[in-house]
Amino acid sequence: MSTHRSRRSFIGFTAAGFSTLALSRLALAQGATEPAPRALQVENAVVEPVSVEVNARAIPNFEPRDRTRTRFGSLEYRSGLVLTSPYRGFGGLSGIRLDAKGEGFLAVSDQGGWFTGRIRYSGGKMAGLDDVEAAPLLGAEGRPITEKRLWWDSESIARDGDVVYVGLERVNQILRYDFSKGGTRARGEMVPVPPGIRKLPSNKGLEALVVVPKGKGQNSPLAGTLIAFSERGLDADGNLTAFLIGGPTPGQFSVRRTEKYDISDAVLLPSGELLILERKFSWFTGVNIRIRSIPLKSIVSGALVDGPALFAADLGHEVDNMEGIDAHVTSEGETVLTLISDDNFSMLQRTLLLQFTLVE
Repeated sequence: MSTHRSRRSFIGFTAAGFSTLALSRLALAQGATEPAPRALQVENAVVEPVSVEVNARAIPNFEPRDRTRTRFGSLEYRSGLVLTSPYRGFGGLSGIRLDAKGEGFLAVSDQGGWFTGRIRYSGGKMAGLDDVEAAPLLGAEGRPITEKRLWWDSESIARDGDVVYVGLERVNQILRYDFSKGGTRARGEMVPVPPGIRKLPSNKGLEALVVVPKGKGQNSPLAGTLIAFSERGLDADGNLTAFLIGGPTPGQFSVRRTEKYDISDAVLLPSGELLILERKFSWFTGVNIRIRSIPLKSIVSGALVDGPALFAADLGHEVDNMEGIDAHVTSEGETVLTLISDDNFSMLQRTLLLQFTLVE
């Protein structure tokens, strides 16, 4: 019996499924407050970055039931990796930002840590990770943010050149890092946030951040704005709340919530299209993920925005707790989406790195 089949037999709860224990672990991660892993707290006492060995196993097919299929909605599967590491703090990856070539990456762990490195490609497919380093997120005092109560749940990341923003879910705060001052050793400064953000649920709060860049031919009225999305902070009509921070027109708007999906990340494409990565969980269907497209021009203070689904997948596909999304454009002009999963530091979940081409 193949390793892949053995794993699916072991965790078979739904048709493609997780075991009851794995689902319980995921439900706990989404719905309860739990302490940061002890191992990461110990390692985060070291402020300097450390080298990390990361092993990668290829995922040749996104849908194991049909290995000839590569098209999924508006996306075409390119490649994927299962990532593992002997480093005890590796995991919990909740957000990722790539360089223009889709090689260098900056990722954030929801246990208060940075991960940097490079994606190695072979024939256009991801083959592994090189030069990986881990470092703690630092606060204004130069100490790991995990030393503060509940400040370890770093769930979202946005980058604007050398400026990096990180959203902390439990306390619903945003930290600003200037990477020109030491890279991952830079100290975080608190960003003033609207009162509505401070009222978000502690475990369904800040989950996605996007910066609308200035210039670059977009001429957007939101240029210079930081957009912050809640995972499941609901307005009076049951829709998902989001916030415009800074920029010319700060305010609050809502994203229409359908089919009980929550927001897990977002990315702005050069075309001006905002893609929202969503997920939902139930004991009957397990984990489902979806990507929706929202026109940036529709986002204004007070608006209710909506858009079509470009992609959907469930446990019949090679997915896990997908929490991060980013995009880059290849030299051939293809828009490539990169997704990463948060394994919740569970033996029964996986850290996946997936790439798709946006074909429509």
